[in-house]
Amino acid sequence: MKKAIAALMMTAACGTAAAASATNKADIVRHKIPNSDFPIALAVSIPPTATIHFVSGQVPAVINKDAPADSIESFGDTKAQSESVLKKIKEILQGMKLDMSDVVKMQVFLVGDPSKGGKADTKGFMEAYTQHFGGSQPNLPARAVVQVAGLSNPGWLVEIEVVAAKK
Repeated sequence: MKKAIAALMMTAACGTAAAASATNKADIVRHKIPNSDFPIALAVSIPPTATIHFVSGQVPAVINKDAPADSIESFGDTKAQSESVLKKIKEILQGMKLDMSDVVKMQVFLVGDPSKGGKADTKGFMEAYTQHFGGSQPNLPARAVVQVAGLSNPGWLVEIEVVAAKK
């Protein structure tokens, strides 16, 4: 009886090890939006073997030091600010031995641009975004873009935070 129980426990343990081994081989899966070429993922599945990295919200760098520090002129329009922020994120990721292709989730905060009637310049943002995602870099993140009333500096139109994952 003891031998039968031991054999049963060994079989169960081997089955568990095999299941764990199969899970270890799982890759990060980016689920495409059906019938769409829009450059974001519908969802991203991350296996338990991947390391997840949370990058704090990044804001644009000053591009015009002669402009007031709290003005849009100091940081540029939405496209320029988005390019600046995405460049910062890329540098942070590279410092962690990661790349933009490892980004699995992106949260984008856009402030309404006064020159666009207070509406978020999603077109300007997308022009910067597609330089990094879609096209030659097909690993698309799940993403949300929201318009917010403001950020902590009145000159900022963009803040972006990302989550990256790598096996």
